[in-house]
Amino acid sequence: MRQQSDTNGPGHVAIIMDGNGRWAQQRGRPRLMGHHAGARRVREILKACPDHDVKYLTLFAFSTENWKRTQTEVAGLMTLFRKYIQREAMSLLENGVRVRFIGDRIRLDEKLVSLMDNLELLTADNDLVHLTIALNYGGRDEVTRAAKRLAYEIEMGRLTHKDVDAETLARFLDTHFLPDPDLVIRTSGEARISNFLLWQSAYAEYEFVDTLWPDFTAAEFGRVLAKYGQRDRRFGAVLA
Repeated sequence: MRQQSDTNGPGHVAIIMDGNGRWAQQRGRPRLMGHHAGARRVREILKACPDHDVKYLTLFAFSTENWKRTQTEVAGLMTLFRKYIQREAMSLLENGVRVRFIGDRIRLDEKLVSLMDNLELLTADNDLVHLTIALNYGGRDEVTRAAKRLAYEIEMGRLTHKDVDAETLARFLDTHFLPDPDLVIRTSGEARISNFLLWQSAYAEYEFVDTLWPDFTAAEFGRVLAKYGQRDRRFGAVLA
């Protein structure tokens, strides 16, 4: 596990971007319209991160369970992801954003995976904000895949069972390059974590807000971050 932020504000914020579909339905529009509105909101929140010293932003874009949605919605989301990468790539590069993806890429189509790979390479030298997008991601799936990789290393003789501890397993997680999240935000009023960063968020602070993701403004983001700064984080210890 990587070191947590030692500043008053959260150095790493993870967001479950919930409520796109309901936002569209409230307006009598197709659910995909809400996803497009949500993608536009990403740009605003990402732009606000440097103002609040948020170095790492991790967004839950598509879960391993989201394949259960209608074929129309899933296909529309995949098209949206491709268009988002194509449209935003140069802006992300020019604004110092490093982009990486976590999740299992096996079920994703080749065009999308190629765009993801290219964006990661394109922005590899950026360091202002580290944007991580969880795509076809699930916390249980991630830990399972990590355990399989760890077991393979033992089978190959490169590790033994005595080498296995929490730090060792963490090196095999999708997020091995990230510090653990300081703050996890979920929009839309739902108060559950939905299989997101199960291992990494063990000591994260949580904030559940009623606002639907397309309406979650930079101003509200700032208020949530300010509220985080008033908390005492103990990490299992008792503060004097």
